[in-house]
Amino acid sequence: MPNLRYHQVTSFLLPYVKLRPFAALRDKFREGYTFKDFRADLMAGTVVAMVAIPLGMALAIASGVPPQHGLYTVIIAGAIVAILGGSRLQVSGPTAAFVVILAPIVYKFGLGGLLMAGLMAGIMLVLMGVARMGRLIQFIPFPVTTGFTSGIALVIASLQLKDFFGLQVPEMPERYLEKIWALFQARSSVSLTELGIGAATLAALVLWPRINKKIPAPLVALTGVSILVALIRWLFPEMEVATIGSRFSYEISGVVGHGIPASPPHFALPWSFAGAGGKPFVLNLVTIEALVPPAFAIAMLGAIESLLSAVVADGMAKTKHDPDAELIALGVGNILCPFFGGIAATGAIARTATNIRFGARSPLSAVIHALITLVVVLVFSHWVSYLPMAALAALLMLIAYNMSEMKPFVHIVKVAPKSDVLVLLFCFSLTVLFDMVVGVTVGVGLASLLFMRRMATITSAQIHLKGPHPRLREPLPKDLLVYEIAGPLFFGAAEHAMEALSNISSEITAVIFYMENVPVIDVTGLVAFESAIAKIQAHGQRICLVALKKQPEDVLRKSGMLKDKRVQLYSSLHEAVLACSPAKEAGAAGLVPEVIL
Repeated sequence: MPNLRYHQVTSFLLPYVKLRPFAALRDKFREGYTFKDFRADLMAGTVVAMVAIPLGMALAIASGVPPQHGLYTVIIAGAIVAILGGSRLQVSGPTAAFVVILAPIVYKFGLGGLLMAGLMAGIMLVLMGVARMGRLIQFIPFPVTTGFTSGIALVIASLQLKDFFGLQVPEMPERYLEKIWALFQARSSVSLTELGIGAATLAALVLWPRINKKIPAPLVALTGVSILVALIRWLFPEMEVATIGSRFSYEISGVVGHGIPASPPHFALPWSFAGAGGKPFVLNLVTIEALVPPAFAIAMLGAIESLLSAVVADGMAKTKHDPDAELIALGVGNILCPFFGGIAATGAIARTATNIRFGARSPLSAVIHALITLVVVLVFSHWVSYLPMAALAALLMLIAYNMSEMKPFVHIVKVAPKSDVLVLLFCFSLTVLFDMVVGVTVGVGLASLLFMRRMATITSAQIHLKGPHPRLREPLPKDLLVYEIAGPLFFGAAEHAMEALSNISSEITAVIFYMENVPVIDVTGLVAFESAIAKIQAHGQRICLVALKKQPEDVLRKSGMLKDKRVQLYSSLHEAVLACSPAKEAGAAGLVPEVIL
């Protein structure tokens, strides 16, 4: 008994023991990590930090909280998820997809409620990783991931038009098409200064790699443009140029500042922050119950976006991630972030793509990007405030182009079946017009339906009456019917496979179902099969089942069908023909105990 109990406990815990924290970091160090790798990580982490800093602030403000909370997310989640995670080159932090979920939470529950929801979502993510649910991402088809990535790239690029051209839009609408229309209506407000800065930055980003590939183009382009803007504002104080300092603001201890706040993340209990309308946040069972749905939405969106980002990263860098380790790391990051004022985080496709494009080699690049963000917050906040928004827009437009999956997209449209093209276009369109959750959900659902349709066409059925049969040496007796089914008998194919049995001649005394090529049967297939057999038995005809596979046989036994004496089970077609034929027919036909397969 003790040995049996030990075996049972071991069998139960073994799947969880195999979970691999620090998976990506350990794999890289096992392969070898050199100074050249560190230099590449340093450069990539620096570039990603330059993208993550303004994005972190902007996404925090869009979610309804002060900008420093976005930066704290970059610092805490960016380092923790990278160290613990299973994706070698993924960068985590606040993302645009979260804004539509986070903003309503802030409105109803305030910053304290938002941080609590992030904490609860982190716990859910850890449980999902422990339950090994990360592998479910493998069931998302390639057209879905391509459509999703391309859609995100289009959204990122088009939304940079406002800052790139310096358009004056009073308030950006919520929907994508409405945003594009608002940008079009503001076309007369184009600023030649902003356009010149954006165009110069884009030109430098594109041309610099042809001159020098050792120094990353964003470092040169953004630094040069920032110095240029500082000189312009010094020489021409009346000239207005939108910068981080003029666009973003923060408030610490009642003091309002502009740009990046020079304050590190401090430990504080999530429920100690203010609630809705600046009132104290009340933590009780009622509040926790109310926060469960939005927390679940954060967890699901974070898991989907992070794992899809990891898949994209694998495709770009030819790596392989551990999805369960990534979910657990993401959960731990979201659990710890609220204790330092950080909002919800997930894998960020744009920053991950930037990380890969600029030569990252290991998870340390994401750690470096978090550390550089911390240094910038503490030391260089004044200088970063000169970074023009038009230059950032140019950088993001180039990043969007690089991650657009344009070649795979065109390739799928040209060579893939029409059903796959339909999935691609649906996922792309819905991601652009609505959001990632809608695009992925509909894309996976549509792909699943089309897959079931294909599987239904694969399942076939054939009737053999009197005459020669490929598996018998002698012709079939005239009173027997052999119904051969090939393929899975599931809900997409069951009715189609059974419909040929609707009308059977009264001369037939027995129906033989040859099912050697039926690998699986589900409950819908079982119901259709039982219905067909009931109709046959109503006419007094015998049923013979031949060559059942294990799974179909188990299903039929559980259903009680094999307990019916009128239903007989045989291992070979020859045996069934001998048993179901009248003796005189069998003798006249010259049947012998032999079957040719």
